[in-house]
Amino acid sequence: MRHDHLTTELPFERLLIANRGEIACRVIQTARRLGIYTIAVYSQPDKHSRHVQMADEAVCLGGASATESYLNMDAVIQAAIQARANAIHPGYGFLSENARFSQACEQAGMTFIGPNADVIDTMGSKSAAKALMGKAGLPLIPGYYGDEQSEHYLYQQAESIGFPLMIKASAGGGGKGMRRVDDIGSFLAALQSAKNEARNSFGDDKVLLEACLIAPRHIEVQVFCDQHGNGVYLGDRDCSIQRRHQKVIEEAPAVNIREDIRQQMGELSVKAALSIGYVGAGTMEFLLDDKGGFYFMEMNTRLQVEHPVTERVTGLDLVEWQLRIAAGAALPLSQHEIKLKGHALEVRLYAEQPEQEFLPAAGKLALLRFPEHLPYCRVDTGVVEGDEVTVHYDPMIAKLIVWGANREQACQHLQLALAATHISGLPTNLTFLRKLIAIRPFINADLSTAFIAEFSEQIWAKQLFEPASIEVAAVIANQLWQQQTFTGEIIWQQPLGMRLNQSALMQQRVRMDGRLIHARLESDPQGFTVTLPNCTWHGIATLEIRQGGYQLFIEGLPVIRVVPCDSGIYLLTDNFECLVMPESLQPKVSIADEQQAMLAPMSGTIVATLAEVGDRVEKGQALVVMEAMKMEHTIKSPYAGVVKTLSMETGMQVQQGKVLVEVEPDT
Repeated sequence: MRHDHLTTELPFERLLIANRGEIACRVIQTARRLGIYTIAVYSQPDKHSRHVQMADEAVCLGGASATESYLNMDAVIQAAIQARANAIHPGYGFLSENARFSQACEQAGMTFIGPNADVIDTMGSKSAAKALMGKAGLPLIPGYYGDEQSEHYLYQQAESIGFPLMIKASAGGGGKGMRRVDDIGSFLAALQSAKNEARNSFGDDKVLLEACLIAPRHIEVQVFCDQHGNGVYLGDRDCSIQRRHQKVIEEAPAVNIREDIRQQMGELSVKAALSIGYVGAGTMEFLLDDKGGFYFMEMNTRLQVEHPVTERVTGLDLVEWQLRIAAGAALPLSQHEIKLKGHALEVRLYAEQPEQEFLPAAGKLALLRFPEHLPYCRVDTGVVEGDEVTVHYDPMIAKLIVWGANREQACQHLQLALAATHISGLPTNLTFLRKLIAIRPFINADLSTAFIAEFSEQIWAKQLFEPASIEVAAVIANQLWQQQTFTGEIIWQQPLGMRLNQSALMQQRVRMDGRLIHARLESDPQGFTVTLPNCTWHGIATLEIRQGGYQLFIEGLPVIRVVPCDSGIYLLTDNFECLVMPESLQPKVSIADEQQAMLAPMSGTIVATLAEVGDRVEKGQALVVMEAMKMEHTIKSPYAGVVKTLSMETGMQVQQGKVLVEVEPDT
């Protein structure tokens, strides 16, 4: 922790950051530059986290879960009192849009860095916000935004609106409590699921219904208002590329928008914000259809995750603006003084499994390498190598932000930055992002909220390293590493049982990022032969020590770095990272049993069991509902058959990979 201090022009000198991770680190950076003493708060698992190390002082809030710590309003206020803070920055998420928290800060004599409680309360309800913004002149999507929440009434409203429609949690955002419904028959199940997720995430299960625009763009406008009745907008952002209704890539400014529409969105956003007495940083979010029509979606009464792209094109520090405006200063610039330069892109690096519907993941960051010495690249992160990504919080690892003179150059810079990034130890979306930004529709800015679904085949077809080649590399690397003999700088292995001028044959089972690979491996003085279900490879392979590290050379393939860890080895190239672990030759269950088992895709809590032993189920039928990281996931049967075993019950905590259900398939 730092202990050097400068004098500050601001009326508050001790700032508590009521958050964690990269946003806490981000706020500390600006506060440090302004000479403000910073106080971090942390949960027990975050005791040694990066934001705690960066701050001047840190106070423990409580246990591991968010409700015991970062969402524990009383604990946060007591921590601020204990540390003699006179201002609190909420970051984003957690308590940042909680009106009661804003009010509690003021009652405790501390400045809340954000709007007042009444504004947060009004705009925190999507229903109330839409009604108010409609009166302020913002166009709305047709839908139901009322208080009546009975199942029967909502069913009637859904029939009246028509399909497809969206169910959205009224009290929150981030894609939680949101479901698309394509027909009336699936409405009630989706409604119950959305309400459950909304209750778990925001403590409020109220929802709204609105017509679903097909493949719109998601455009947002960054606004700032001061306490003197002034307001400006700092350009716009395109946040259309999303999965699970959560943003993955953001950019500024939004491209391919008519200038009159852009100006209209900006001016109406400021007008609407001023009409409710807004103070501080806020974001007006819109859906833009293919005809140029835009519709108000919601207002976020806080700093956005994607604020760095706005900072890059404006050259402004938005956290500094927040602090100065909260201190009573007038806006630093008028609207005509705000100029945009170039183009910025941001990608969110998540611990998740893109191949499994982007399920969140947890685990140790055994290897974490970000780009170095790239002047156009900025990395915002709250973790360091060796940290754990837990099931208790959002699984974002970092944000990678690049700038270019135009979008084309920014895209090129993003490709270089992602190629220079390496993360191993747990599943991530890094390879997925590399593939996504390389396809022509992204380069051409053919953007919409349906982008990932629409271009899924192109994304996955963009083979940066053939899957079969990765499996071959995993099998060979595992064999070489397990039975290594050092000769100078070359590591050469002779498999057990191998004799001079004779071949050795063995069956190998290897776990590659948790996926089991069965291979036949043969070694002779001329090299290796690897036989997999989908290919056969033959050639020379060596594992060598070069430049202080291990490098795997496989004939016909790019050089692969090998990094050892407690549970196995990591294989790294510019285009993929994977964890390779040896597997016992004597499997605990038969291959047939493995095929019949539905495993927990992540660690979490069983919310509901939807079948019993002996039930006959159809392909795609829901069997179990899990909740992790405040998101629900449904495990479905991959085929028709009969439920053979159930090894869990509602409320049970389960670990990733646990067998939940076994289904005997129809013969």
